[in-house]
Amino acid sequence: MRRPNPVLWLWYQYGGRLPARYRDWVLHDATCRTWLVRALLRTLVVLAPVFAVLLVLLGLVGGNWPIALGSILLGVLVSLRFAVANAMESVDSRLVRYGFPPGHASATRRAKDAAKHADEAERYRRKWGRST
Repeated sequence: MRRPNPVLWLWYQYGGRLPARYRDWVLHDATCRTWLVRALLRTLVVLAPVFAVLLVLLGLVGGNWPIALGSILLGVLVSLRFAVANAMESVDSRLVRYGFPPGHASATRRAKDAAKHADEAERYRRKWGRST
């Protein structure tokens, strides 16, 4: 699995399409254990320049830095809330652009979770001698 270089990674974060050789990495990005953290990071990377400009403008124009910082913090929190609410759909639609079927990321994550749960249940049964 090839990882994109920093420039291509930024391009990907802003919605750009990576070359086909990164298809496996995109699938990993959408289905790994930290997929939600990656989706939130994507939101922060995309919005960081906007928040930086707003902070400078609010600080220079208004001159009240605590209010400017509080406003930006609230904007970040609201953006992260929307990112969490739409993370599954966003990641699934990102994979569709790479030729995967709709819902593939969610189905893959569910299968991984089910396999992990089955392994944990089997270890529990072996340890405690119980059958369910």
